[in-house]
Amino acid sequence: MAGPRNPAPTVDVAILLPGDRVVLVERRFEPLGWALPGGFVDEGETLEAAAVREAREETGLEVLLLEQFHAYSDPRRDRRRHTITTVFLARAAGEPVGGDDAARAVAFPWQALPAPLAFDHGAILADVRRYLLTGARRRL
Repeated sequence: MAGPRNPAPTVDVAILLPGDRVVLVERRFEPLGWALPGGFVDEGETLEAAAVREAREETGLEVLLLEQFHAYSDPRRDRRRHTITTVFLARAAGEPVGGDDAARAVAFPWQALPAPLAFDHGAILADVRRYLLTGARRRL
């Protein structure tokens, strides 16, 4: 008899680049759209290691994690299954290049983010931007 299916842990990384830009990836697979670099945490891997790995695989950038920003757990955030993502803020140097399951990786100015955004990444990006501008964090 199978037990309950637990949510899957994931990470997402808001990679901040010079020129007031943020890195997004165009997803190669469903659900399509633009997203923060990220993905599933492997067994035996820390959240931080997963964030660095996913950023490197999807953007080619070596990131310096600045802080753990917030966890997002709405069961509807990913239509494939219930996931809980831990979002990190990071810095990097250079320009991103899409890899792994990212068709493209682009550094966008905050004022010119693309559409459509996948998952709940529009809300996450709005939260990150508000925090960067005001220091205000998302309220629980």
